[in-house]
Amino acid sequence: MFAVDGDKFAFIKPSLDAHTLGINSAAELLRDCGYNVIVGDETIAKALNDIRYEVNKEIILDWIKGNKITQIGISYRLDQDDAVNIVGYLMNTLESNDMLHYQGGPIKSVFFAGLPKSCEIIDRQYKGFIKTFKGGESVRETLVNMGVPEERIPKYIMEGSLYDDFRMEFGKEIIKSGKHHSMKPVDRVIYDDYGTMKDTVVKRLDANMKTSFIPLMRAHVGPYSSSVDRLDSVKEFISWAKDLAKTKYLDILSIGTSQLTQSNFGEDWGDRPNGGGVPINSPEEYRMIWEASRPLLLRTYAGTKNIPQLARIHEETINICWHALSLWWFNKLDGRGPYDLYTNLNQHIETLKYIAETEKPFEANLPHHFAFRGADDVTYIVSAYLAAKLAKKMGIKTFILQNMLNTPRPTWGIQDLAKSRAMLTLIRELEDSNFRVILQPRAGLDYFKPDLEEAKIQLAAVTALMDDIEPQDESSPPIIHVVSYSEASHLATPDIINESIQITQYSLQEYRKLRRDGKIEDMGRNIDVKERMLELLDSARTIISGIEKYVDNTYSAEGFYKIFGAGFLPTPYLWGETEEFKHAKAWQTRLVKGGVKIVDKDGNIVSSEKVVEHAKENLEEVEYNLKQKYSIKDK
Repeated sequence: MFAVDGDKFAFIKPSLDAHTLGINSAAELLRDCGYNVIVGDETIAKALNDIRYEVNKEIILDWIKGNKITQIGISYRLDQDDAVNIVGYLMNTLESNDMLHYQGGPIKSVFFAGLPKSCEIIDRQYKGFIKTFKGGESVRETLVNMGVPEERIPKYIMEGSLYDDFRMEFGKEIIKSGKHHSMKPVDRVIYDDYGTMKDTVVKRLDANMKTSFIPLMRAHVGPYSSSVDRLDSVKEFISWAKDLAKTKYLDILSIGTSQLTQSNFGEDWGDRPNGGGVPINSPEEYRMIWEASRPLLLRTYAGTKNIPQLARIHEETINICWHALSLWWFNKLDGRGPYDLYTNLNQHIETLKYIAETEKPFEANLPHHFAFRGADDVTYIVSAYLAAKLAKKMGIKTFILQNMLNTPRPTWGIQDLAKSRAMLTLIRELEDSNFRVILQPRAGLDYFKPDLEEAKIQLAAVTALMDDIEPQDESSPPIIHVVSYSEASHLATPDIINESIQITQYSLQEYRKLRRDGKIEDMGRNIDVKERMLELLDSARTIISGIEKYVDNTYSAEGFYKIFGAGFLPTPYLWGETEEFKHAKAWQTRLVKGGVKIVDKDGNIVSSEKVVEHAKENLEEVEYNLKQKYSIKDK
């Protein structure tokens, strides 16, 4: 049923679920199509939390009637049983009051966005009456599924979606052909130190640059089952490592260790829950993995406690090919570690000094963690730049720039290209004879659909996106973090990892052929991408300039604490330590033309100058709190 003039869309979510970006994105798209849209306020969100009670049903019903709503969408991305119950109570309320269109009521359509399992149950129960959104839908797909006629979709939205739609069609052709199955492992150049404890990722990259270069392939691997003994889980991982080394598709094995490995390495774990991932708990187990994985390069998560000490163990046991730290994250802010932010920053800076001594690269496992918590695109870029400059000041010589695309999921491809190029431009300004930047793009953490065939198509499509970051440079990207296509469905086994690499390599090969033959647009010359990139660059420079002007001793634990505490890096979905870091939560964000921007309480876009001015005014308070809480004396 098509939406028409006079229709009014409404979106609601329970207050338990802090995810608002999807709702805001859908609302913005519909407004751009000329529809009236409202989003339920906190009163409605709280009523939906406990909709089983009659008083709350009445609150929601009165709100629907009073606002003359004709289409209603519910979002809930937490527990699937809760999601099904909430939808059930709402539908029962609507039916009992003759509110649905087929009863003669005003509600033409109901939408639900949530976890795949929730959507599957709701699809079955309501036989398609409720349109469900599992995630991964394109802009055009989203609008059409909500009943928007294509002729009502503005030209700029259709043009913004064209690039994404084209890449999906490219992906369909790749997977339909099945030719990726014929891809053989890359015959890597063997050099002195290859596969030994003296090997490095820089040596492997440089050796393979001498041939027709194909990016190094990294994959994250971490089998675990709570029903299996810890040692048996480690043995299974060792078996997987042998398999991946033998089949030779993978270059860099990223060990997905458990939460306890990161936080309590070498301790007696007792009956504490593992938290998923490989439960490694001794240097000997790391050494066994190293032996089994020859000649793969290895890396793993940093610790969340005793961080420098665990970095040394990684050096000594697996010759870690690069270290990754999250600086502002993996602590009490996100519940992933035991330290407060200031202690965490001090530990990370001590670890950076050690990494510099080893001459190993450093990866900032960072900007996407801001994006996960609602940060805007400029904050994404600025956080990466600050980490890179800190690394250089600490003596790091090689910086691995991890760039998580499709984050948040509704981001348009042209915006991803603009964001990627702006970030690369800024960080490459730090390059000199002693500092090198290596790009490592990857698909978004929640990008893939649970349907495996559709996910394979998405993997091919995101590979094309990676190649379009620097389309004129066939040595870019030098490293690809391959996210396995089964990510949204189940754990990736070695066979799935290898097929994911085959899809990535074949897609890259075929996309480059199309570009050489002039059969695709040269995205290096796309005007829209260039204009967006310049806008992001200008805004990022304004924030960086403000930080370096107003924050004393910027590149230090104190400096990074003050940057965050004052609000230079807006993080609207911060859930931990919210009182101490209230200024980081001061702004909201919303999707605007496929990118994430900061907005005020009225939904107006906030300039970077205003963010700097706001944060500058908070610095005195943050400095006082820092001195009081951590007993820091003036230097």
